[in-house]
Amino acid sequence: MAKVPLPEYEGAFLVHFHVGEMSFLPGNGSTEWRAGAKRSLCLFMTLDFSTRKKRPDKGLFYDFLRNSEMSGSSPFKMRLVHLDLKGAPPKVSYLSEVFPLFHALGANGLLLEYEDMFPYEGHLRLLRAKHAYSPPEIKEILHLATLNELEVIPLVQTFGHMEFVLKHEALAHLREVALFPNTLNPHEAESLALVGAMISQVMELHPGARWLHVGCDEVYYLGEGEASRRWLQQEHNTKARLCLSHMKAVACHVLARHPATRPLVWDDMLRAIPEDQLAASGVPQLVEPVLWDYGADLDVHGKALLMEKYRKCGFLRLWAASAFKGATGASQALTPIEHHLRNNVQWLRVAARGPADMLQGIVLTGWQRYDHFSVLCELLPVGIPSLAVCLQSLLHGGFAEDVKARVENFLGISNLETTDFTGEGAGSFPGSDILALVTHVSLHLRSSVDALLERDRYVTGWFGPYHRRRKLIHPVMVQHIQPPALSLLARWSTVVQELEAALRRVFYPDAVEEWLEENVRPSLQRLQALLQDLREAASASPSPQAGRDP
Repeated sequence: MAKVPLPEYEGAFLVHFHVGEMSFLPGNGSTEWRAGAKRSLCLFMTLDFSTRKKRPDKGLFYDFLRNSEMSGSSPFKMRLVHLDLKGAPPKVSYLSEVFPLFHALGANGLLLEYEDMFPYEGHLRLLRAKHAYSPPEIKEILHLATLNELEVIPLVQTFGHMEFVLKHEALAHLREVALFPNTLNPHEAESLALVGAMISQVMELHPGARWLHVGCDEVYYLGEGEASRRWLQQEHNTKARLCLSHMKAVACHVLARHPATRPLVWDDMLRAIPEDQLAASGVPQLVEPVLWDYGADLDVHGKALLMEKYRKCGFLRLWAASAFKGATGASQALTPIEHHLRNNVQWLRVAARGPADMLQGIVLTGWQRYDHFSVLCELLPVGIPSLAVCLQSLLHGGFAEDVKARVENFLGISNLETTDFTGEGAGSFPGSDILALVTHVSLHLRSSVDALLERDRYVTGWFGPYHRRRKLIHPVMVQHIQPPALSLLARWSTVVQELEAALRRVFYPDAVEEWLEENVRPSLQRLQALLQDLREAASASPSPQAGRDP
């Protein structure tokens, strides 16, 4: 196995002590961590590092098992866990269970992307989701975060990804392009008033926040609206200038009303803008960019150059953003831990090569939807092992054998798998029952139904589409097909009932319904349809023209 040395960081190790069901981290006063009620359920995940496959096209840049060549404290002073609440937002009761775990794993902050889960009031009340958190629940979340030494940074989208706002008919006139609800029209004074009102309500419930993330990523179709087209026809006007102008207006709004709060922005809209234009815009003095890249093989040299560019433009502080889930497929159900581990280790390498003292911290993003209208990707409990691996790797400079053992101890998993989803193990972290059941369903439900419907010789030989449509079957074949189909349906119905109960403990009913509708019901409905056709065929009188098309 190839091994490329990683840079070293000097500093003290974080030592985790574990006694029985209690663990604590010494620091500014020992902080006790109680994982809460433990659930012992089978986790269908294991790891056999000895069978890890080499990629034929790329060499390995770290060795999972041997002693890491990075040691000491993390180069990232702030390590934020991103909670994407626009899909499957957890109940506050579940957050009370996982916040202590986040802290124990090395997180010291949260990036809360509320979207429609924030309890907007007045003319903004229409933005609320059905199960939006109430103001007392927001305060409880912030209280729980404080108890667990997690600094909260709220995120309010103010330019792109405005679907949850601009989908409403009452606000559709503020779209950049009339047909698409993605992007806010930056030319309308009402647009800035709208995001200003959103920011004011969010900040009212987050007094004293040191940072506010104002989004500004993936501003699709910017410059394609009618007002923008006219504006761009004027001399010296460009899309980059238009983008910077709106960013500056939003940042100035924040700083004028909350001078102690620093705006953060995603950096993707800034990357291609020339240095001189960025520097002259005034934006570098107002915001802190968050450089995001979720690739397992992100370009370390390129990121170091980008950081240097931002430094030359006048940005004083930069942030990084990796991912622990939600970045490998819009409909991904299981988290590929190895991908996210590689991504976070690459960010460690970027930190070692970037401008000294500029990096404020790293956001470990955990996307729940790719956008407001996409399906759910991995649920939060499913991504927790990946989060644990990534946080501990960032904290200790890599994923050596001792770090792996520490993660397994935190999660109650005897042998954590990072390269695939097969095998069996045990987990006792909050939500481990959901992970176990989701893994089982994702790996086996569809394949077991496919095996019966598409590869069983009795079904394919005597009850294919032609016969099912016409309800034709030899009576003896009912005895070969019906019992295994009923047995399979009964087994999966039991599993799904258990999964649904586990999901309802953590999520609101609409999220449970959506996940089951996308990931479970299509397969069960195929099985139920087979049984229904079988019953109707068995009850039909034998036809003398059974072999002919009526």
